[in-house]
Formats: sequence, structure tokens, C-alpha cells
Amino acid sequence: MALASDVAVAVLNGVTWGLIVALIALGLNLIFGLLEIVNMAHGSLYMLGAVIGWFVIDATGSFFVALFLAPLAVGMIGVAIERGVLRPIEDDVSITLIATFGLLLIFQQLALMSFGPGTRSVAAPISGTVSFAGVSYSTYRLSVAVVAVALMAGLYLFLFRTRYGTWMRGVRQNREVASALGVPTSKVYAFTFGLGSLLAALAGVLLAPIVSVHHLMGLDVLAVAFIVVIVGGLGSLRGSSSPV
Repeated sequence: MALASDVAVAVLNGVTWGLIVALIALGLNLIFGLLEIVNMAHGSLYMLGAVIGWFVIDATGSFFVALFLAPLAVGMIGVAIERGVLRPIEDDVSITLIATFGLLLIFQQLALMSFGPGTRSVAAPISGTVSFAGVSYSTYRLSVAVVAVALMAGLYLFLFRTRYGTWMRGVRQNREVASALGVPTSKVYAFTFGLGSLLAALAGVLLAPIVSVHHLMGLDVLAVAFIVVIVGGLGSLRGSSSPV
């Protein structure tokens, strides 16, 4: 019985982790699908979400304030990256790879300078466990899984049920035709990079109470996120959500 309970908990942990990785991979694939940029700094944006979230929690004592402010801040950083760094070089794949890798190193060093080399922990905002079928599982981890599913569903509805989502899909199919039809392609590009960055940071804040927060944590998920994107299909949002 104990073995069955341990296996069930391990499976639930895997599902929760898979949902979060899917969220990170969706942001990564969203950027590649529209801008055709392999964003090597994506893991660092996830790390920035967790680190900024830790600072906000330390200052305000509220996890939910951090859950709102940290992704918003990283999303704005993403917009600034697209406009200031990537837009002049977006047509050169090799240079964008080098540029985003450089950003990865810069963000790591900035986090090291401000956050320090050690690891920090974040208290879960929801305590307790849920028991079902003889298995007790963390209420917060279940909440994270539900939030991840809701976010992915919300992203799908945004892409296929809103005007801006239609613009994003149109620009991906043919930028010149979309521009000729009046779609503000430059704004769509900046918004897309910002949205992908926001999703990564949101995953970082959600995982902060589960994993240790440190300046190198982005490297832990970057390789996994790239594997998900490659297996699911470059540019395929449905494929990126395959871990669910």
C-alpha cells in the first residue's frame, strides 16, 4: 500500500512538473513560431520571474502580489528586448542566437549581483494536503497544476477567439500580406515576445515555493523546454502542450 501511495505521489509530481514545463515551452515556441528566433535567454526569463517574485514577496509579504507583478515586469523586459536588441538583427539566425545567449549570461550575472550566489526558499501561499484514494498530496501543487491548465486554455482562447490572436496567427502565416491588410506587425512582434517572456516568468513564480530559487535555475529547465519544443514540433503550440 505504501508503495502504491509513493508511486501515485511521484506520478502527480510528474504531471505537475510537466504542466509547468509545458507552460515554459509554450512561451518559447510562441516566440519561435512568430519571430523565428530561438530564444536562448528564455530560461533566464523564467529565473527572473522567480527572483523578482522573491524580492516582491520579501517586500510585501504577499505571494499573489508577486504572481501579478513579477511576470508583468518580465513581460515588459521581453518587449524591451525585442524592440531594442532583436529587431535590428531579427533576420539573421546566427546573430540572434548569439545575442540571446549573451542576454542569458547578462541576466544570470545581474541576478547573482542582486540576489547572491545562494539559494532562497518561498513559502507556499496555500498549505495543507488533499487526500483521495488513500493518497495525500500537496494542495499547492494541485493548485499549480490547475492554474497551468487554465493558463494554457486561456492562451488557446486568446489565439483563436480574439482579434490580437488572429493578428498573431496571420503575421505568422504571411507577414507581408498581414501588413498590407493593416495589421501592426511591429507591435505584434513586440507583444508576442513579451507574452512569451511573461509565461516563462509566471512559471518561475509558480514554481518558486516548490524548487529552490537561485540565479542558475534557468539552466535547469531550458534544456527540458527545448526538448519539449523539438518533440512537439517547432512552432506548434499544441505540440508544446504535449506534457499535459
